[in-house]
Amino acid sequence: MTKTLRHPATVMAAAAILVLAALTFAGGRTPAAALSNGLALTPPMGWNDWNAYGCNVSQSVVEQTAQYMVSSGMKAAGYDYVNIDDCWLEKQRDASGNLVADPTKFPDGIAAVAAYVHALGLKLGIYEDDGTATCSGFPGSLGHEQQDADTFASWGIDYLKYDNCNNNGNIEQSDQAMRDALAATGRPILFSLSEWGQNNVWTWGAQTANMWRTTGDISASFSSMLANFHANVQLAQYAGPGAWNDPDMLEIGNGMTTTQDESEFSLWAEMAAPLIAGTNLQTASAATMSILLNKNVIAVDQDPLGRQGTEVSSSGGLDVLAKPLQGGAVAVVLFNENNAAATISTTAAAAGLPAASSYTLSDLWANSTTSTTGSISVSVPANGVVMYRVTPAGVTSTPTPTPSPTPTATPTRTPSPSPTPTPSPSPTSGTGGATAACTVTYSRQSQWAGGFVANVTVANTGVTSINGWSLGFTFPGDEKVSTVWNATLTQSGTSVTAANLGYNGVISPGGNISFGFQGTWNASDAAPTSFTLNGTTCG
Repeated sequence: MTKTLRHPATVMAAAAILVLAALTFAGGRTPAAALSNGLALTPPMGWNDWNAYGCNVSQSVVEQTAQYMVSSGMKAAGYDYVNIDDCWLEKQRDASGNLVADPTKFPDGIAAVAAYVHALGLKLGIYEDDGTATCSGFPGSLGHEQQDADTFASWGIDYLKYDNCNNNGNIEQSDQAMRDALAATGRPILFSLSEWGQNNVWTWGAQTANMWRTTGDISASFSSMLANFHANVQLAQYAGPGAWNDPDMLEIGNGMTTTQDESEFSLWAEMAAPLIAGTNLQTASAATMSILLNKNVIAVDQDPLGRQGTEVSSSGGLDVLAKPLQGGAVAVVLFNENNAAATISTTAAAAGLPAASSYTLSDLWANSTTSTTGSISVSVPANGVVMYRVTPAGVTSTPTPTPSPTPTATPTRTPSPSPTPTPSPSPTSGTGGATAACTVTYSRQSQWAGGFVANVTVANTGVTSINGWSLGFTFPGDEKVSTVWNATLTQSGTSVTAANLGYNGVISPGGNISFGFQGTWNASDAAPTSFTLNGTTCG
């Protein structure tokens, strides 16, 4: 969000720190040690009201935008967070010290808005600050972390943007206090830090939050977008599944040219950045929507390998970036910062691709396909990009499919607030037990030498609810789990047992739950193939 308190010298100093940090850590990339809440395994996608509405946010704006995200195809494309920024609340807490929504802007309250958004199959985000007051002068969360986290959880909030105004100087400590408060609620709430690229947040952000701002506030100009790109692209080694560098919200549709908008979307996707739209979607042009809905570019951003793209070369305003993708392809962006068209060249080898007889170049904006024996050279328009998915011969690499849209009824105007989590029964007390019918899907979300991130989905294929679950399996290799989310987990040798938490113990017929973990391995990281749920073998 825009803050008049920022001094240009502060921004320049932050940019200098970014460059120094990149030079200091220019060695081999190691995956970020992500916050263990199981969220944001790919970069978050959604919408935020600030760039388009500022303090003029309201219940009607949020609900109508949520409806449009469904009807326009944004939800089907992966945009699932609807985020309320500053100015949603009253200037004073209530007599008990609780935050209170502005009754004029949100007459039905935030819990009702959350229920409305959830009924559309979307998630609701909200804003607070790690200081005594927000950037617009409303009550901050400093000293009220657990109270505010409990309030957000009771309302059904799914995402918290945490700003950095009016803080006490102990920013890392304050942010960690809110991290711990959110975890104590038992509700999965994505945690997003807005540190404006200060305090070396990228060095400690992964242990504290799911994403963190690496830059000052963006504005709807090519120069602002360019500055944020240059700062963020230096920090690839700190990003990974569950932990993302954030160069700020998208300004697509807010005043740049279509070519510049395409450049921003391409660069943000190449950098595995969160894709948070920041325009008035209901009045957005067809060109704006076509950019936001480019499924091929989105697939690069959402690639489950979770690698942030890095610069292969950068000289004279001509940049080449490469982003490894799951399956062996590489996304290559050729970016022309200058005000005149220019030819940009690289090679498949320089982009990190293995030797091959030929390579397929899939142009993600022109929707065309060509081939090369290794050379990649193309005329790039002023301020524009050419973005390729480069696949070596013999490799089949297709984008991760986005979910198909499903019909969703518009919610009624009297939804019930989301309930707070309640304890689930133990596995021995439910109706599932030994009679449970189930299937289990085990998938690697990310993998590297010596480490991995995996996701497990358990589906109830029976006709009765499973009330409390315990899943057992054995690693064929020597994997050791280090962090788990959405479950408790014990490991003895290669034998693993995972069990439900308080909020996800019931699996209804036809329903499923998911949990995940990060681990290490030495000689073998083979995937388990046999699972038992409450003592019964699953398919």
